[in-house]
Amino acid sequence: MDTILNILSNSVEEAIAPTTAGLVIAVIGLNIHFGFTGLMNIGQAGFMLLGAYGMAISITQGLGMFLAVVVGLLVAVVFAFILGAPTLKLRGDYLAIVTISAAEIIRYVGRLAALEPWTGGSQGIFGKSYQPAFVKLSFFGDGSFTLLPVNYKSLGLGTAGQTIGLLLLIAVIVALVMLAKAMRTGEGTLAGLAANRTVARVVMTVLGVLTFVLMFFVFPVSYGRTGTNGWWVRAVAWFFVGVSLLITWLLVRSPWGRALKGVREDEEAMRSLGKNVYVIKMQALIIGGMFGAFGGMVYVISQSVQADAMGRQLTFFAYTALLLGGAAAIFGPVLGTTLFFGARILIRGLAAAYIPNSIMGDQQTEQFSYIVVGVGLMLLVIFRPQGILGNKRELRFNV
Repeated sequence: MDTILNILSNSVEEAIAPTTAGLVIAVIGLNIHFGFTGLMNIGQAGFMLLGAYGMAISITQGLGMFLAVVVGLLVAVVFAFILGAPTLKLRGDYLAIVTISAAEIIRYVGRLAALEPWTGGSQGIFGKSYQPAFVKLSFFGDGSFTLLPVNYKSLGLGTAGQTIGLLLLIAVIVALVMLAKAMRTGEGTLAGLAANRTVARVVMTVLGVLTFVLMFFVFPVSYGRTGTNGWWVRAVAWFFVGVSLLITWLLVRSPWGRALKGVREDEEAMRSLGKNVYVIKMQALIIGGMFGAFGGMVYVISQSVQADAMGRQLTFFAYTALLLGGAAAIFGPVLGTTLFFGARILIRGLAAAYIPNSIMGDQQTEQFSYIVVGVGLMLLVIFRPQGILGNKRELRFNV
């Protein structure tokens, strides 16, 4: 039992890591591209890499944190305009070809030895050269504290207490997901509760707070403010996720957001209404690219900026997370990304613990975890193509 709980602890840590939060923000941008507008952007990792380079290089050259973030966002705007200007008037597959090629070009340019004084070449920019500007924002002193110190250990409940807390956590998360789906579609076992929006929102808030409390009751850890597992870094990273979700929600509910869906479903109908489809697509590409760039900044805030770490594989991870959570769903990127990373670590840990090394070594368990997640995604696309939180009515993509 202790082995399983340790594996679950590792899965939760990966699911709420700052790198996961950074990819969530990038997936939110991809959701604006693909989910709401129908743009086939296969180079979101390129936007992430530009944002990370823009911030890290600016800080190492003496700019402040705020200006460095602005530089990273501006670079993403220019990149989006360069990509979109020649392709957005054509079919969607042209954008897919251009974006994946451009992202690879950026990756190879970042590896150039001639640019090593700025980009670090193939070795990248080490985190210690730009992280201090971020760490100085901390108000937690040395950061050595335990978040929610009242936990199953301090109460002396032992393994049984952690098991009960874990089961409660799973039940609360399932209830939260079911209620969110019922509020979105009006269907399901909680449809009656979801019909009263005010009560449903209060219940969702309570369940969300309870999820947060139970998570740290079941998996209590003390960390410093810096590094991949620093609570200060985690808190700020997920705060930015919340801000990104709020901005996306406001955009989608606006007339501009409805125009995005109109472009996705029928471009000709939008043109007949006098809408400039090209401009709407360009705006979506730029805004989604800015989310991608900012996600790249958050992604590297607890590690180094290395070009090969943000290749096309990261874009495929982003699409996996988006399809898993549900395209065109506000919370789809969050659920899909956390499930993707958490499930992968869970599968890898179980395989390493219970499959003998003579059958499957450490390297094979890593590959096996990707295989299982990939097969699961294939089954999901076949039997529930809208994803976990998605809606079938949101699948009429004009790409």
